[in-house]
Amino acid sequence: MAIDRDFSIKQRGKLGEQYTCEYLKQHGYNIIKTNYTSRFGEIDIIAENDKYIVFTEVKTANPNSFTKGFERITKSKIRKFTKTAVTYLTRYRIAKQPRIDCAEVIVNEKDNSLIDIHYIENAVDDWGYY
Repeated sequence: MAIDRDFSIKQRGKLGEQYTCEYLKQHGYNIIKTNYTSRFGEIDIIAENDKYIVFTEVKTANPNSFTKGFERITKSKIRKFTKTAVTYLTRYRIAKQPRIDCAEVIVNEKDNSLIDIHYIENAVDDWGYY
């Protein structure tokens, strides 16, 4: 039973990332990479527009979740995420202004249709706080 639940959670997470990619495209961003990994961790979506390179953490939930998506972003996760973003910037020598954003995607439990996206630009400050 746990295997099915884990598979369902993974699939729902991927779906949330897809919805967030569409959201970003609708707001003028080009998707550069999804699921970028370094030795420090993973970044769900890397996108850019004329001014910014954006590193986005996506949390997907159903409307009846006990905790909201943003509540599941821990300080440890932010540290790993930030280190991974710096690794990417260093590796590819990006000249654009970096920004860390967070997306909470709410999907319907029954059919996985999109209910809402809550998107926070510049969600992590210079000191690594959310």
